[in-house]
Amino acid sequence: MTGGIDNHTTFSVAQRLSIAIDVATALDYLHHRCHDCIVHCDLKPSNILLDSDFVAHLSDFGLAKFLMAKASRTQSSSIAIRGTVGYIPPEYGIGREVSTQGDVYSFGILLLELFTGKRPTNPMFSGEFGLHEFVDRSLSHGLNQVLDPLLCLEEVQGNLHHCLVLILRVGLMCSAAQPNERIGIEEAAVELQKARDVLQVCTK
Repeated sequence: MTGGIDNHTTFSVAQRLSIAIDVATALDYLHHRCHDCIVHCDLKPSNILLDSDFVAHLSDFGLAKFLMAKASRTQSSSIAIRGTVGYIPPEYGIGREVSTQGDVYSFGILLLELFTGKRPTNPMFSGEFGLHEFVDRSLSHGLNQVLDPLLCLEEVQGNLHHCLVLILRVGLMCSAAQPNERIGIEEAAVELQKARDVLQVCTK
């Protein structure tokens, strides 16, 4: 493993999207393919490792919680939740129990960070104005207002524009403030794969 993806500034659009799809696929496995649902509870860039083939893997399951197979996948124990500031879903801050939708929120923030280059702890964010709100408000003014300038995309048109808008909208849908307004991680993975299909058309 080559370490966390904290320093993703040199990654291309395709590489960042590949990381996002790998993480979404891993979360989908934990949430829906295991006998007992597993909620990671601490999804952030430093907990995503890349192997020599540039495949992303989740690490650090120290805060992970198991949800019983017969229980609702939105329920868990009432053990106090810890995590990393900026990636913790707002409902955990008011005492809500662990849920798969909490991981979805963290994934949404991670996805927005990957493509904006802005951490959720950036000093420009305060109070109710966070990374989600920044992207949501700025996207209507053009992608150049939102995208990481280190992607060096001087002109974004056609399929590339469509691809990037799809990606950012997935990030917004995953990081909605209310858990019941978020899409599931399986749907997020499907939408990101659609974005990759569009991107591959651009590069042919």
